Amino acid sequence: MLWQPALPEPYQTLTDDELNRGIEQRRRDLGDDLLILGHHYQQDSVIAHSDLRGDSLKLAQMAAHEAAQRGTKYIVFCGVHFMAETAEIVTENSVQVILPDLSAGCSMADMADYDDTVIAWERIQHALGDDSNCRVIPITYVNSTATIKAFVGQHGGSCCTSSNADQIFQWAMEGGTQPKGKDENIKILFLPDQHLGRNTASAFGLVTEVDEAAGKGATETVIYDPQLDDGGLTDQQIRNAKVLLWAGHCSVHKLFRPEHIDRIREKYENQGGIKVIVHPECSKEVVDKADYSGSTERILQTISASDTGTNWAVGTEVNLVNRIAQEQKQRDIHVVTLNECQCLCTTMYRIEPKNLLWVLDNLVEGNVVNRITVPEDVQKLAQLSLDRMLAKVGAAQENQSVPAQT
Repeated sequence: MLWQPALPEPYQTLTDDELNRGIEQRRRDLGDDLLILGHHYQQDSVIAHSDLRGDSLKLAQMAAHEAAQRGTKYIVFCGVHFMAETAEIVTENSVQVILPDLSAGCSMADMADYDDTVIAWERIQHALGDDSNCRVIPITYVNSTATIKAFVGQHGGSCCTSSNADQIFQWAMEGGTQPKGKDENIKILFLPDQHLGRNTASAFGLVTEVDEAAGKGATETVIYDPQLDDGGLTDQQIRNAKVLLWAGHCSVHKLFRPEHIDRIREKYENQGGIKVIVHPECSKEVVDKADYSGSTERILQTISASDTGTNWAVGTEVNLVNRIAQEQKQRDIHVVTLNECQCLCTTMYRIEPKNLLWVLDNLVEGNVVNRITVPEDVQKLAQLSLDRMLAKVGAAQENQSVPAQT
């Protein structure tokens, strides 16, 4: 995580109205030179000033398109560090990407360190020995650093999103960049979120550690933990596994538990019942017990398409849940968070209107602060992993976002 210096004193004492007026004035001053992106998990006070809102990759892609159309010079990404890196990778070199608070990182992305990943790769290859009929294909969730995306690109792998992880799994199991050979043994190394990897593997019928514990057969997935000697695995476990899951997780989605689903169903039993939809970054036990699971976009689309009077419990970040609840209230659709303990993305929450005004004031004065850059060699390899994903799923499918509602 990077360090963010304290903002100058004036920004600490401005009222909400003063901040909002200042931001809107700077947006007018900068015109098409500026594009502000707001991730779904941002506070409403930040979303209110965003030109586009959406998931991380979709925002980056839309920003690249919009920037080219408008002649934009500056993209201010109200998200976290890996998102700003992705925007830097997919936009033209003339566009400068800014993160309003440098300490807005992602604990999940940080769990997959580049050096640890190199060690893991060497460990896995050593365990496989001289088995020339075995090939490991890495997949990284887009919620990862640019260096991890580059590592995956360099080693014949692909990025994925929560909405297309199944398609990228299929691509890898069929051989990835080259057709699977006769009797070839393909293994997947999935970074950095074990839960998305496990849920996707289960959807393909693979026995996971959770299934094994329930007596459903021998596990075909194992966890590689970089904090343990040899990743916590024997050579035989690596050879037997079909999917190696990195020991990473989302600090928000791990807070949802199966008992939360039991409690919410009991609470609404005499109120017409309730449907439960969760993000696949939740544990397999939660996903298995929910009615639906899917990406942020699928959560939004599913609830928006539901019948009037429906009750929903949502297992994802609370700012998004509250926004959905407010937007759906007019349709008499009742939306609540699955866990009442306010599952908040605390690093995303570090970006506030005062941070946004500070970077915009500097831009008007000719200063670019908090610029996010990715070395050219890393960009090329990271772009390769993104391109492989888009070649499989189609750029049009991923290149969607929604205008910010102000």
